[in-house]
Amino acid sequence: MHPSISRRVNNIWHVACVSGRSTFLWDLSMAEVVEINNLEDLEPYRLAWNALLHQTPRSSFFHTYHWLENYWQHFGHDQRLRVLVILANGSLIGIIPLCVRTERYQVGKVQVLGYPLRDWGTWYGPIGPNQSASLTMALRYLRNQPRDWDMLDLRWVDPALSSRVSRAIQNVGWQSHVGSYQQVSVIQFGNTDWQGYNAALSKKWRHEIGRQARVLERNYKVSFERHRPQGSSCGENDPRWDLFDDCLAISERSWQSESKTGNTLCHGNVRHFLSTSHRIASHLGMLDMAVLKLDNQPVAFQYNYHYDGQLYGLRMGFDRSFAREGPGKVLMSRLIEDSFSRGDMSLDLGIGDFDFKRRFRTSVETSCRTSCYPWTAWRSQGVRLTRWIKNQLGPGGISGCNSHIKKDGECRSRTQEITS
Repeated sequence: MHPSISRRVNNIWHVACVSGRSTFLWDLSMAEVVEINNLEDLEPYRLAWNALLHQTPRSSFFHTYHWLENYWQHFGHDQRLRVLVILANGSLIGIIPLCVRTERYQVGKVQVLGYPLRDWGTWYGPIGPNQSASLTMALRYLRNQPRDWDMLDLRWVDPALSSRVSRAIQNVGWQSHVGSYQQVSVIQFGNTDWQGYNAALSKKWRHEIGRQARVLERNYKVSFERHRPQGSSCGENDPRWDLFDDCLAISERSWQSESKTGNTLCHGNVRHFLSTSHRIASHLGMLDMAVLKLDNQPVAFQYNYHYDGQLYGLRMGFDRSFAREGPGKVLMSRLIEDSFSRGDMSLDLGIGDFDFKRRFRTSVETSCRTSCYPWTAWRSQGVRLTRWIKNQLGPGGISGCNSHIKKDGECRSRTQEITS
């Protein structure tokens, strides 16, 4: 495949897109799809990508051009990049980042076409406001291209968009299958204030956090530090590597240091990727991290990305030697109170139904996956049958557990547990 392919979609039909109070009617007979297969050819679209980001529903640090560039430089060696740039009537209306990767299932190796997120975040999709139109044109384009994939699997889909994704797949003559993918715990800040939120916690939980906070104050000099630079555009991009190193040091003294899954802050296979992401997030004004210290010793951390008032809790942890003192819960309580004062909108605590997440959260949100299993791809049909059997036996999709084996030490679950 040529590094950059431009193809006009020659179907005479239209898609209506609603943005605010205006409705735009895109003539797909004038649509053009440009396929990008490497970072060098994608670079000219950087500014357009950045402009579309601000109009993208549920956008986050993971939707930025910079994050994809960093991710691909670290983990793209065994994947095929297929970014589709959508133009209509001469205007760029959307960008759909896709890739083909090999995943292992019970039926063997399967070539999967999907978004390049790999469970680092919660939500993903087309870049830009006209997501239905972009998906429709992209799928039309893909239908007319030689298929280099066994299965289309679009994960991390907003439930509000899942039905439209399914219809877009059906409109090109393919069968679509929609299901739940991952469930995350969320703290919503916008519907109340700190006093109201705290009062809504269980009496036992409030008492336990208060007691542990008093014990820490009595026995140590307690300090809470949170760093959220506004970004280079505001002249404030200090990455505070000292605090980042504190987070790493705490991670190494926590249960995370013994993890074999390759998804922890201190794990060698992702450490350089995360440190580069840290620098990028600071530059973009999307970094947020907090550290709790006892007698100037870092004992607990919360590491987030943030965008437009939405926080994504990437990693959290505490020093095991201080487990009885409960620094994790005290840190989380202070961070939540501070977020209320800052005017944050929400904090995504990630997947995993741990006790502390159930106690802190105010809501639960579930992402969707929309899949297509071509009849001529027998491995894809094997995956479909396996998933069908699992659905008959019990709710497997909600838990966030997938049937493929995640590999290369790059895997992405955010089930970090703070029990003390």
